[in-house]
Amino acid sequence: MNVGLIIVGDEILSGRRADKHLPYIVDMLNQRGLCLAWARIMGDDREDLINCYRESFAKGDIVLSTGGIGATPDDLTREAVAAATETVTERHPQGAPLLEELARERGRDLTAESYRLVEFPKDARLIPNPVNRIPGFSVADHHFVPGFPQMAWPMLEWVMDTYYSDLGDDSYREYAVILEGANESTIIPLMEAVMAKYSDVKAFSLPIIDGTPRIEFGIKGPMLNAKLAFEFLKQGLSDLSLPWRRLESHEQRK
Repeated sequence: MNVGLIIVGDEILSGRRADKHLPYIVDMLNQRGLCLAWARIMGDDREDLINCYRESFAKGDIVLSTGGIGATPDDLTREAVAAATETVTERHPQGAPLLEELARERGRDLTAESYRLVEFPKDARLIPNPVNRIPGFSVADHHFVPGFPQMAWPMLEWVMDTYYSDLGDDSYREYAVILEGANESTIIPLMEAVMAKYSDVKAFSLPIIDGTPRIEFGIKGPMLNAKLAFEFLKQGLSDLSLPWRRLESHEQRK
């Protein structure tokens, strides 16, 4: 089952805010033996968001979505999700009492605008927020959290641990070598041969252009076949008379 990421916010596209979610979520998934299959950054446009979510629901993937669930007019995620799934938003039966409890604790009065924070697509499930206790929500395998990293990240970890703890493959491995002065065109046939022989393994080639031109060349996939594919790759490099060295820890991609 693929995992996708949707990051919502004009502030990301305009450069007013730098995205921090992508690298964190890639690492979070990798720690659980999972990989991010795709990611999209969307602006605060209702029709674009509806089309994006309609497409992502049709995929049947697990989708993590950050941003756009506040109470201001430019927070369009909940409305777009409802439209994409052909339902309506409603005041959540557990979310509203939670919001009222928070208001009592803080000595604040709730307005109609305040209740927008817990208006979710019909039959949505709540995602607990350990920071300010205002929840996110889930619809099927789509999970929606605030754009603030300090809230979003523990909420998404809760989602993965609660709903998908059995999906991770601890045996996932990645192995790579460094090729000095090689051209990518030289190794394309070897990449194709690796993936043809080991269908559940992916080969990758990443040119590095700072300093001496070189290529990070490797494979990733389930441990057993990843090891076999890596041996096949190294033998292929030897057959091509291409010198290589192991990728050192300080050279690992972040």
